[in-house]
Amino acid sequence: MGDLFLEKGIKPMLIGAEGDAFDSDEYLYELKLDGERCIAYLDANVTDLRNKRNIKMLPKVPELSQIHQQVTTRCILDGELAVIHNGKPDFFLIQKRSMMSNPLKIELESQRHPACFTAFDILYYDDHPVMDLPLTARKKLLESVIREESSRFARSRHIEGQGIAFYRLAEAQDLEGIVAKRKDSKYYFDKRTKDWIKCKYLKDSDYVICGYIPKDNSMTSIILGQYRGAQLIYKGHVTLGVGGDSFQKILGLPRIKQPKMIVPDENENTVWVKPELVCTVKYMMKTESGSLRQPVFKCLREDKRPEECKED
Repeated sequence: MGDLFLEKGIKPMLIGAEGDAFDSDEYLYELKLDGERCIAYLDANVTDLRNKRNIKMLPKVPELSQIHQQVTTRCILDGELAVIHNGKPDFFLIQKRSMMSNPLKIELESQRHPACFTAFDILYYDDHPVMDLPLTARKKLLESVIREESSRFARSRHIEGQGIAFYRLAEAQDLEGIVAKRKDSKYYFDKRTKDWIKCKYLKDSDYVICGYIPKDNSMTSIILGQYRGAQLIYKGHVTLGVGGDSFQKILGLPRIKQPKMIVPDENENTVWVKPELVCTVKYMMKTESGSLRQPVFKCLREDKRPEECKED
């Protein structure tokens, strides 16, 4: 393995389980921030932020270009890129920023709704990787490496033992939920591990956009799919308004004659498209058949590839 800092290209470790909040002395608990996952490469002179697809994010959030000055040594941090609005993360504002390309508009938005980076893990310290350290040791190292915190750059706080009370606090504040992490867990690149468990107030899943059905009331129904192995599986639909950037991007997808999956008969009026875009859908729960109750379109996920959308 070469120098991780010089090579860049890290694919972060992913949450591998979801369930109800619980209490355990073997876990620590932290808030699940509603933002965009990023890896921060920081040294004495430069800040480099990369999303899960290794796309450079600093051109989108230039207000974070100096956060390297807030650490004591060269390091690689895992964390969440977010915009805090009305006291809590606003996913739609960070999504809007990540889709912008006009430097002037980005600059104006950075003044109106500045972004922040919240670090929750450290992967590299000074001149060597630290992923083999247990999480509790990495948390202490993360605390020591941050010289000062600010509204632009901070570390995630956590509690131990009291997962249920912490979840209820997040629920009362209408936050997304919490993540439970085993204290002794190591960090594995590009691995979905059950050492990290999300306990969400509102559940969500990522789906491949496979088509859409136009309606008469300025709405459309988006056809959803997920992969089971290499096979795309029909997962129902979610309603979306016909205005906005998300709908325009869906309209711009190349059309195909036949879907890439087996679908029920009631979808005969669907406009089928190449399965190239991913979206996140919020819902209250899933039925035994796997359909979603009260699904709500949340956003497009341009940081995720369709083949990463595995069947839940």
